Formats: sequence, structure tokens, C-alpha cells
Amino acid sequence: MATVKGGTKLAGALQAIVISATNATVVRVGFLEKATYPDGKSVAMIAAIQEYGAPGAGTPPRPFFRNMIAEKSNEWPKAIADLLKANGYDAAKTLALTGEGVKGQLQQSIVDTNTPPNAPSTIARKGSAKPLVDTGHMLNSVDYEVK
Repeated sequence: MATVKGGTKLAGALQAIVISATNATVVRVGFLEKATYPDGKSVAMIAAIQEYGAPGAGTPPRPFFRNMIAEKSNEWPKAIADLLKANGYDAAKTLALTGEGVKGQLQQSIVDTNTPPNAPSTIARKGSAKPLVDTGHMLNSVDYEVK
């Protein structure tokens, strides 16, 4: 026969973990609603055009977002589990750190995307064959939020 002592303390500690682990439930990473270019265009809309292409406008797809997800998403569950444990099961802190990490991965994917190169007319205008990065506005608009 076993005897358990401190059941009230254990129950309290477990309840604290439950509260901490449920203080946030979602992290969104990408181009949030408030992100706009100086002319008012939605950064999310321009990013979607770059991601999927716009054949009618001669813009080929440059799947920086999908490529990042395919390359990195298998790392996220373990990273989140490790962060939860390291942060005392504080979901808000864990999701904020996760958001910051995925934000960096997405920005790196934008920087790393080199194909297809820009059209000759675009190269002439901006002076570079590097796609996705012109003024840096889209790159700097990658963000995250925890809810």
C-alpha cells in the first residue's frame, strides 16, 4: 500500500500549470492585417501575389512561404515542447518565442529565394535580379502575434 502526501500542494501546482499552459492558444506568423506599403497596398496581398504568382501580370510564383513551411515545420513541435518545458509551461511566452523564431525563418526564406529571377524590365528598374527584395518593406513587415 502506498501513501501520498502533499496532495493539496500537488493539485495546486498542477492547476497553476494548466492555467499557465492555457493563457495563450494561437500564434500567427506572416503578414498581419495592419501591414501596408506607403501607398496603402496590403503587404499580405503583395506577398500572396509573389507566393502564388500572377500569370496575367507576368509574375511567376516564388513560393517562399510554402518552401519555408515544408523545410522547417517538422522542427516546430519539438521546439515548442522544449520551450514549454523551459518556460514553466507558460504558453504565452512559449508562443511569443515560437513566433519570433518562425518570423526569422520566414524572413530568411525571403532572402534565400533567388528563382525565378526578376524580369529584365524589373532588373532595369531596381538594378537587381534578386526577387522579393526591393525596398525591404515586405521583408521587414513579417510579424507575429499571440492570442
